[in-house]
Amino acid sequence: MPEPRDAAAVRVFPPAVPLAAILIGVVLQRVWPLSPGFEPTAFVRYAFGGAIVAGAILGLGWWAVRVMRGSGQSENPWKPTHEILQRGPFRFTRNPMYLQMLLVLAGVAIALWNGWILALTPLAAWVLLRLAILPEEAYLERKFGDDYRDYKRRVRRWL
Repeated sequence: MPEPRDAAAVRVFPPAVPLAAILIGVVLQRVWPLSPGFEPTAFVRYAFGGAIVAGAILGLGWWAVRVMRGSGQSENPWKPTHEILQRGPFRFTRNPMYLQMLLVLAGVAIALWNGWILALTPLAAWVLLRLAILPEEAYLERKFGDDYRDYKRRVRRWL
């Protein structure tokens, strides 16, 4: 039996999932508007939504990429993982970059005041879980065994 490839069997380009949710949400909002019945000013929407997007990208996402690259690893899920990262944002979430993607979705939904994007966020989380996170976890458990299982017990998948 051939040895498994030294990489996770991720079945989707992860950034495509939130991008698809945004595009589908924009189309659905034009066809069938979904709104809570009130709308804050554009300034409030863009300030609040933009703050969430900026915090997610510049804080959580950039921090996670910096830690990964600093360890000599790639953020590309199809490349080998050489160690279990347990510093930086990986101390409190096993998936800071996927969490960042979902926070960006929420921020964009607020900025655009688009209920569909917000409604699609849990579906995007589920798709990321099934097609990216679970294959990554299987790969890491296969490669690192008890060390990864201990890490999973200590650190939550999302928060």
